[in-house]
Amino acid sequence: MTARRKAAGLALSTLVPLALTVFAAGPAAAHGSMTDPVSRISACYAEGPESPDSAACKAMVAAGGVQALYDWNGVRDGAAGGQSRTRIPDGKLCSANSTEYKGLDLARDDWPASPMAAGAHTFRYKATAPHKGTFELYLTKDGYDPAKPLKWSDLEEKPFAKVTDPTLTGGDYVFEGKVPARSGRHLIYSIWQRSDSPEAFYTCSDVVFGKDGGSAGTAAATAPTERQLASGADKSSMEHMHHGSTGKDAHSGADTRSGADAHSDADAQSGADGVRPDGSSGKAVTTQLAETGGDDSTAPLAIGGAAVLALGASLLFAAARRKAARNGG
Repeated sequence: MTARRKAAGLALSTLVPLALTVFAAGPAAAHGSMTDPVSRISACYAEGPESPDSAACKAMVAAGGVQALYDWNGVRDGAAGGQSRTRIPDGKLCSANSTEYKGLDLARDDWPASPMAAGAHTFRYKATAPHKGTFELYLTKDGYDPAKPLKWSDLEEKPFAKVTDPTLTGGDYVFEGKVPARSGRHLIYSIWQRSDSPEAFYTCSDVVFGKDGGSAGTAAATAPTERQLASGADKSSMEHMHHGSTGKDAHSGADTRSGADAHSDADAQSGADGVRPDGSSGKAVTTQLAETGGDDSTAPLAIGGAAVLALGASLLFAAARRKAARNGG
């Protein structure tokens, strides 16, 4: 029995570090995008990445490729550190100065838009993993022209809504804000600055107060459904483990934004060509970007960790039993 007890102790001492390694290696993503009012990238994804309906979304794909839509929750700067205004140049606000998302910066007055009214509004931000941080929402000033590239000076100096660590409900960050009065077509710009990392996320949501003077009519933009997110999850090229690190902008091939992009060159090229990274069309893997919220985001990790632990336990205890038999224990 002594040999067996020693072997069992050895097995446990080996499994504990293994378990810690498995859990430490899981996805640490802090991705997301606004869904109420719906962001440009979310609205275009909902139309269908391969064949969007609206002229604006078609133009976005033509400019930057299909992959950007499958990476709908990755418009980010990994080294923002609260310095968004100095790091992102005018005309590149919607893409966060990322080559992959350059189609979001197209100056058009026909982007899919959500109806908006002055006063209290409940905002929803789809999150693929919960993280500490602050949301700031900015509204364009009176006189905003959507047919011109968006500049920082087009936005009000101060956010009309600001909240730190809002409630995560059903995979959405939900918070309240009082929307200023406007008329016609405008844009709500959001900055989600993490407090546990320099990384920040950005969205552009086109909204219409009253009658739309643009060419998109009055149809409201539609956010992607959970089924749509799940069906396209395996086509995302987001590498969760590298986000927030300091590295090369793989999309441009130069150190233009420290930590801004950690995707591989292959993924970047795939995005530019509008081709799925692995070239296949297999079944969706619903445990990637489709997972949302604190509880759901840990499920794939727990399952994977349990599988590894079970396999490791069986191997270690089998070895221990053989060793005990040889020692006559």
